[in-house]
Amino acid sequence: MPKKILLFAPAAFDLAETTRMIEIAKGVVRHPQAGRAFDIQFISDGGDLERLIEAEGFPLKRLEPRLTPEKIEFIGRVDKGETFAPAFSEAETLAMIDNELRYLRKLKPAAVVTGTYVTIPLSSRIARVPLVWVIQSTWLEDFFAHGAGMTDDIRFRPLKAVADGLILLFINFWIRYGFLDSLNRAAKHYGVTGYRTIYDYWRGDVTLVAEPEEFTGVKLPEDYFYIGPLIARQPFPLPDAVRNIPRDLPVIYFAMGSSGTPEIIARIVESFAGQPYRVIAPVKEHLDKVPGVNIPANVLVTDWLPALEANKLADLSLIHGGIGTVMTAAYAGKPVVGVGMQPEQTANLAVLVRKGFAIRVGKSKDPSKKVQEAIRALLHDGEAKRKAEAFSKVMENWDGPKMAADMLYKKFGG
Repeated sequence: MPKKILLFAPAAFDLAETTRMIEIAKGVVRHPQAGRAFDIQFISDGGDLERLIEAEGFPLKRLEPRLTPEKIEFIGRVDKGETFAPAFSEAETLAMIDNELRYLRKLKPAAVVTGTYVTIPLSSRIARVPLVWVIQSTWLEDFFAHGAGMTDDIRFRPLKAVADGLILLFINFWIRYGFLDSLNRAAKHYGVTGYRTIYDYWRGDVTLVAEPEEFTGVKLPEDYFYIGPLIARQPFPLPDAVRNIPRDLPVIYFAMGSSGTPEIIARIVESFAGQPYRVIAPVKEHLDKVPGVNIPANVLVTDWLPALEANKLADLSLIHGGIGTVMTAAYAGKPVVGVGMQPEQTANLAVLVRKGFAIRVGKSKDPSKKVQEAIRALLHDGEAKRKAEAFSKVMENWDGPKMAADMLYKKFGG
C-alpha cells in the first residue's frame, strides 16, 4: 500500500513554530506505525528558517508568492501590536490561497499540519483536506476569558471581571482586523464558511496542544489533545565559547526567539554592563538591526543556539515568552524573567508566574531597569528554583513528538 502524505506548513520565519513542526515530523518518522504509513513533506512561502527543515532532510516545496524580509518584518509588527493594520491585503491573501490550492489538489495529502501559517487553514477548508492545528492552551477562549494572565494582579473581583471582558474584546478585535477580515473575504470569494472569532480559526479537525496538561489545566474541547512539549532538538553543537563560559559568576540565558523587538533587546543587553553575572545571548540577528549597540564584556552574543543545552548551562532564563522559550526554560528547570512582546507571550509567562518561578516585566521602550531588578530577585529566590526544578520533572513525563505521531496515525493512518 502506498504511503499517505502528511504535509507540514510552518511559518518558516517563526523559530518556535518551525522547530515544533520539525519535531513532530521526526516523531512520525521514528514511530513504528506512523513511519510506515506516512511520507513527510513541507511547504513554506518564505522565511530563513527553511534551512532548518532542509537540514533535517525533509522535502520542502517553496510556494509563491514569496514573503520578503520586509513583509515578514511587517507581519511581526502587526502580531506584536506595534502596527495596527491588516497583515495581508485581500489581493495578497487570494494570491497565496490560489497557489496553495493548486498544490494541495496536486499532492492530495492525508492532512495538513500547521501552527501559524496564516492562509493554509482556509486553503485546507476550501480543498477539503483535514487540518491539524498545533497550538497551546493560552490560545483557547477559556484562558482568554479569564484575562489571559494580564489581569492576575487585580484582586477586586468585579473590576477583574470587567478587565477580563475588555481583554477578550480587544484580542478578538485586534486579530480580526489584523488577520481574519482578509481571510473571511477570501472565504466568501471561494464560497466557504469564514471564521466568526479567532477561536474558530484556531480549531482543526484535530487540534494538538503542545504542552503538558499540567501547564494550565484548561479543559479541552472535543478533538483537542494534550501531547506534551515540543522542544527544539536540532543537531547543532554548542560553540566552545558557550560550553566553556566561566562559572565564577551566575549565568543568565537571554533569548528572544525570532519575534523579539530589536531596540528593546539592545537596551537590555546594554543594561548588563557591570552586573555580577555572565550572559549567554543568542540575539545577534536582532542586534545587527540596531546600529551602535555597546555590548558589555560579560555578555557573549551568538547566533541561534540549541536552546535546551544552553538553558541547562544557565542559572536563570530571560525570555520573551514565546511558547518555545517558555517550554524549553521549564523543561530545563530554570526560573524565568519574561518580557512579552505580544499578548500570547504575556499569557504564556503568566502561567509560569502562577507556578511561582517567574517574574513578568511589562513591555516598554526600555524595560531594562525592571529586568535587572527581577533578575536579582530570582537569583536569590531558592523557592522559585525549587519550583522550577519540580515542574521540569512533570515536563519529562511527556513525549511530545511520540504523542503527536500516535494521534496522527490514529486519525489519518488507517
